[in-house]
Amino acid sequence: MIYALDSNIISGILKKDEIIINRYRHEIIQGKEFIIPPIVFYEIQRGLLAKNMLNRLRNFTDFCKDIKIGEFNLQGWRKTAEIYAALSKQGKPIGTNFDGDIFIAAYCIVHDYTLVTNNIRHFKIINGLKLVNWKEDQ
Repeated sequence: MIYALDSNIISGILKKDEIIINRYRHEIIQGKEFIIPPIVFYEIQRGLLAKNMLNRLRNFTDFCKDIKIGEFNLQGWRKTAEIYAALSKQGKPIGTNFDGDIFIAAYCIVHDYTLVTNNIRHFKIINGLKLVNWKEDQ
């Protein structure tokens, strides 16, 4: 199993959230692999740069040295469009703040990754997405 880390999980690691860090360490010991979806990389990088949080940006850069950063391909773009269309037809929320979540979900579905997030509410409406919440699944 490969875990894809959502922005709130990486933020928790950077902020030294003990629950998230302990679970991350536990999963490493269990031999789990990790990846950062490309949209998550962008979200974290842009936030730290916009807020001029240079120390945390250095920590993020160091964190990224040990974890693969994913790439988005044509299959991912197609899946993103399919998810958007399906949610739109169902009348489910798909505002601009939600678009990043659709990209993350599509990336995970296309690659058969399990998304680690503390924001289950946004993602649970997306069919075919495997989710885990490290704050609740203890």
